[in-house]
Amino acid sequence: MFVDRVKVYVKGGDGGNGMVAFRREKYVPKGGPAGGDGGKGADVVFEVEEGLRTLMDFRYQRHFKATRGEHGMSKNQHGRGAKDMIVKVPPGTVVTDAETGAVIADLTEHGQRSVIAKGGRGGRGNSRFATPANPAPELSEHGEPGQERDVVLELKLLADVGLVGFPSVGKSTLLSVVSSAKPKIADYHFTTLVPNLGMVETEDGRSFVMADLPGLIEGAHSGVGLGHQFLRHIERTRVIVHVIDMSAMEGRDPYEDYVTINNELEQYNLRLMERPQIIVANKMDMPEAESNLEEFKKKLNEDYPIFPISAVTRKGLRDLLFAIADKIEQTPEFPLQAETEDDGVHHVLYKHEAEQKEFEISRDPDGSFVLSGDAVEKLFKMTDFSRDESVKRFARQLRGMGVDEALRERGAKDGDTVRLLEFEFEFIE
Repeated sequence: MFVDRVKVYVKGGDGGNGMVAFRREKYVPKGGPAGGDGGKGADVVFEVEEGLRTLMDFRYQRHFKATRGEHGMSKNQHGRGAKDMIVKVPPGTVVTDAETGAVIADLTEHGQRSVIAKGGRGGRGNSRFATPANPAPELSEHGEPGQERDVVLELKLLADVGLVGFPSVGKSTLLSVVSSAKPKIADYHFTTLVPNLGMVETEDGRSFVMADLPGLIEGAHSGVGLGHQFLRHIERTRVIVHVIDMSAMEGRDPYEDYVTINNELEQYNLRLMERPQIIVANKMDMPEAESNLEEFKKKLNEDYPIFPISAVTRKGLRDLLFAIADKIEQTPEFPLQAETEDDGVHHVLYKHEAEQKEFEISRDPDGSFVLSGDAVEKLFKMTDFSRDESVKRFARQLRGMGVDEALRERGAKDGDTVRLLEFEFEFIE
């Protein structure tokens, strides 16, 4: 089974907790604080593995949670940082954030890596909080929580040549004849439900990867039929081989087919039309094919080369493969986005983003105040509530962020309940 789109959950490792400890050695009076810092949590890293062809493995494992850092120890010993979690993906994988749709990584080459979820930093031990005013603090931090997110993995095939055309024009037959690929072949629409890849070698020793892509129909750019599933895979191909059924067995006009398919490619992504095209007039062994080809040539406006072939009898294949190999050598790789081209001018993109609020206050039906927000929740998770000094520090940090003032403005009074995550506090004036 070919899997080319999957959603997974990733979480970087939490940082290790800092420690509260003191030196207690013979002949060392007033030894002072000696609690070490926690180690850094592991990152979740995606790495390209050349041997992989599909995202099948992700059907069975959709959660990737990296290990946390080691906790700090006494005698100022810091915890060890955790080893990164390496997740193997096939070449051509595009990773996007499920919530925002932003592209996080475009992984194409063997060994290429990208950090998808960062691990949290280790919490500080009490040695870090010593000051002249407080030389023996009983205060440490818990480790920072690791980054967590849902990401979507999409596979865009890295084929040199993409076979396009209506269903049942002979694309699968052509691929099976010129390579060792064994696609499923039958004379009904949408035989090819998944892309098939084949390695093709010409008589003079040149080779390239050819992909037989699911059949296109009108409206594919807007998702009709196999629409986007098909078009996603053609974005990276360097040469488009347009297969047309010249026998018109299905009752369609070959030129109409040609115009419809090119229109779909243009609607999906204008840059697809910049790729060189080779037109393959297939099924030339059929009775009406010759006259249909003459008609087709009269109507054709573009200067694309036409190769009459019969995939079944193998007639005309040798010249076609040589022409494809020549065209690949002349065609550079296409970047996915026009913006990636370096035209010698450096553009700076300034994005106006709303300032992230450190906290938000809402009310529950029972009248209690609910405190939420990334900054305040992270602060809460990094506080050790088993020690009074840590609790006092947390209260000071909230006051510094303006939480107390904001609660008063919302009408909080002495003794009111304030909730943060699953914990409850009492508001004290």
